[in-house]
Order: sequence, then C-alpha cells, then structure tokens
Amino acid sequence: MYFADIKKVDIANGPGVRVSLFVSGCTHHCKGCFNEEAWDFKYGKKFTKDNEDFIMDLLNHDYIEGITLLGGEPFEYSNQLGLLPLIRRIKKEFPNKTIWCYSGYTFDKDILNDMCKKYDETKELLSYIDVLVDGEFILSKKDLKLKFRGSSNQRIIDVKKSLKENKVITIDKYMN
Repeated sequence: MYFADIKKVDIANGPGVRVSLFVSGCTHHCKGCFNEEAWDFKYGKKFTKDNEDFIMDLLNHDYIEGITLLGGEPFEYSNQLGLLPLIRRIKKEFPNKTIWCYSGYTFDKDILNDMCKKYDETKELLSYIDVLVDGEFILSKKDLKLKFRGSSNQRIIDVKKSLKENKVITIDKYMN
C-alpha cells in the first residue's frame, strides 16, 4: 500500500484532534475530488513499518482523539490489506481511540452486501471502524456548510450500532 500523506494534527476529518492517514489508490474518480492525485495506487510513498510506528507515536498523546482513514480509497481491497495490521495494532494499544474512515463506497450496498461477502478482511476492517463517512463525493451536492463531509449524499454512520441493529444508523449531531 502507498500513502499520500500523514497529517499529525487534523481537526477537519472527524471530531477533536486526530491523526489522518491518506492512502493512495481510488477507482471512483469523483468529479471535483479534493485529492485527485491520490487516485494513483502508487502515488506518494510505500507504507512501511516505520510509518506505522510513526502513527503509533502520534496517537500516544491524550489530546489525540483517534485516527481518520481517507484517500484515495481505504476500502479498495489492496488498501484494506495494507491498513489491517495498523488498525489491529491501534485497537490493541489504544482501545479508546476512535477510528473514522471515509469511503466512496456505500456502507449497506457496497461494503456489507458485496465486499463483506467476498473478503474476510473487509469484515475485520469494518469491525474496528467506529464511524464511516460513506458515498462518493458528488460535485452538484457539494455543501461547504456540512460537517465532516463534502456533499449532502454522504452519510456519517455509527458502524458499531449499525452492525448491531442490522440497519444504517447515522450520527445525527453531525448530519445537520
């Protein structure tokens, strides 16, 4: 897996102060994408154990709420494989840190009904994610007033509750 950037201090992609990992590679190619250069699966640098250790050091502060995974596309299968060791380690060493993920794939249709049936890795990765912002960015639905999302079609989903209740549960305080 390659990555485009690691933001040490991010307040735009989830609540509180977060670390953000921008993975490389995306097949959605949304018109108006803010990170078009990260569509290329080989953009940036190869993700290594040193990068993983660096992220763990960044997370080891009380003021850091958690990590946000974006891209590119974290749910591209090759990126799932690259992210799993990091996310397992985060949940083991920092069980109280939250994991947010942005995906152009939809939670219910694409991830649960397609990917989870094909890949055990998808099920495992999803089990670690607290909040998923899902859906492709749609330029005609862009709204700068939205919190933590770029277009009004995107949903901010409580993954744990959604899996437990077997239906999409959005986090309403962020949806307005």
